[in-house]
Amino acid sequence: MPVKRLCELLSVSRSWYYGKLGTGRKVEKDVALRDAIERTVLEFPGYGYRRVTKALQRDGWEVNHKRVLRVMREESLLCQLRRGFKVTTDSSHSLRRYPNLLKGAIIDAPDRAWSADITYVRLPTTFCYLASIIDDYSRYCVGWHLSRWIDTRLTLGALQMALASRRPGPGLIHHSDQGVQYASSEYVACLEQTGAKISMAAVGNPYENAKAESFFRNLKMEEVYLKDYRTFEEAQQNIGQFIEEVYNRKRLHSSLGYLPPVEFEAAYTLRAGS
Repeated sequence: MPVKRLCELLSVSRSWYYGKLGTGRKVEKDVALRDAIERTVLEFPGYGYRRVTKALQRDGWEVNHKRVLRVMREESLLCQLRRGFKVTTDSSHSLRRYPNLLKGAIIDAPDRAWSADITYVRLPTTFCYLASIIDDYSRYCVGWHLSRWIDTRLTLGALQMALASRRPGPGLIHHSDQGVQYASSEYVACLEQTGAKISMAAVGNPYENAKAESFFRNLKMEEVYLKDYRTFEEAQQNIGQFIEEVYNRKRLHSSLGYLPPVEFEAAYTLRAGS
């Protein structure tokens, strides 16, 4: 039985329980470590033991992933999240399609390439839809928009946020799937006005838009699947808070050397200015 559950049944604190097992600084440190692990998991529910380990090390703990895994197993803190799937890409259209410009491209700075995609969010009686744009270099979510409708207004909302906040120079690669929302004349015109190069993944190949897919996977596992949004407004508030305050600024990304995107971009700026 997990220690946490046992203490609840006995109506005692974990510090009291561990105190009965032994005394001294080692027991106190073990209790403190377990509390630190639980706080980390409560703040980042989708973290596995490796990310929890990195988060603890950033906070000054001298601990390895084997010990963290053992504690998380004992305390039933390993995440088990449900998954779902719904098609959001309509590529059955006669609009122009564009080649994949990211194949073989080396992205070595922010705002050189953005990846865009759409996913759905379940509400009690319907769905709403989220469009996002991810910077390929830093994984920073530069733009997002939640809507009740899956149309060009959805994707344009995310694009307009990204352009307003980042102001990229000409030559930016904008990568997406071949969905009608990205191939529409209105969306293409907005990209062309900014001097962006339009890039699209092949139909039926999610690996060609892997960074955007990864963002949605993390968002759903660490935010959406953990909550039952009752209204569109509740979903918008919670998703926005997760993207802006957690994903961009706090969440550790293994592909970035276990840094959050905002720190990864700050490190780039520091190197570029030296």
